[in-house]
Amino acid sequence: MVRYGVVSSSHLLLRSLIIAFSFLQSAYSLKSSKGPVFPLRSTLVFFIALFGFYVCYFSIDQLTFENEEKVTSEEEQTKNICRKPAVPHEQRRYLHFPKPMTYDRGECACTPVRFFVIVSMQRSGSGWFETLLNSHPNVSSNGEIFSVRERRENISTILRTLDKLYSMDWITSAAKNECTAAFGLKWMLNQGLMEHHQDIVDYLNRKGAMVILLFRKNTLRRLISVLANNYDRRAKQLNGGIHKSHVHSKEEAEILAQFKPKMDLSTLIPSIRSAEHSMRTCLSRFRKTRHMTLYYEDVIHDKNALSRVQEFLGVPVMKLSSKHVKIHTSPLPDLVDNWEDVSEMLNGTKYARFLDDADYVK
Repeated sequence: MVRYGVVSSSHLLLRSLIIAFSFLQSAYSLKSSKGPVFPLRSTLVFFIALFGFYVCYFSIDQLTFENEEKVTSEEEQTKNICRKPAVPHEQRRYLHFPKPMTYDRGECACTPVRFFVIVSMQRSGSGWFETLLNSHPNVSSNGEIFSVRERRENISTILRTLDKLYSMDWITSAAKNECTAAFGLKWMLNQGLMEHHQDIVDYLNRKGAMVILLFRKNTLRRLISVLANNYDRRAKQLNGGIHKSHVHSKEEAEILAQFKPKMDLSTLIPSIRSAEHSMRTCLSRFRKTRHMTLYYEDVIHDKNALSRVQEFLGVPVMKLSSKHVKIHTSPLPDLVDNWEDVSEMLNGTKYARFLDDADYVK
């Protein structure tokens, strides 16, 4: 309607100019049988010019009014445009206002969102850590979306999946009733991350996504957990013959903890060395992202660790909780079937520090 009014005023201005020009032509072509009519003609030309000036002024004024009306209308429509919060300039690229295609963010549309990814390795506490984050009303972490092989076939499928995720069109159980202010996923090193690390780092930097690098200091304990979890995949020890990587009851944890793996001494040190190398390589390759490095043991022992994570994600700091129940809580000698052999193998090496390192406090 406003656009139509502006067009009409433009036509009015054009018609007015044409009329004025026609009058001028007529005035100068006047003939009189009684002789010269110069004074009359001059007077007529003057009034015609004055009339034309008035019409032009009125039309321009009308255009100005309608343009102002249009601007006012647009301002009314956009008066709720999101204002970026007062944050340091270098952090503004990490604030996003996603517009999902499948739903309307409604009153949350002006809540800035920070994108993140938790980079980790299996049996490093990432599942527990993610449930802690998801207990925050403003954080949504959507799990290991790249555990599905089709999503990581090549870099193109990986980036398409990330685009869909960060558009917030990815609906999972992590969705919140409150306004989401931090949105991300969990990504294991063996899920296409390291093979395409350069493209992924470039994408994360371009997208303004932050990285939480979560690892486990005690690689021996992680290896024991990997072996026990692999055994349960085959044995399915819980009632109903099901496998669970994480449990929510003390009873289930006690059942799974009964298994004590016998460690292969020939591959023990190479396995530890390989895990340590993977961590170092990852830390090196993602050092150019906006990131924080966190260790599972820090989350357990340092009461301020989770506060630092929340500050990094830009969400209000609050107490976080998880329903996960830790499976292996006993001292290391009680977790391995051939502990004496393992201890003897590692003593005198740089990995001897793992032998008496308890990473869990009840």
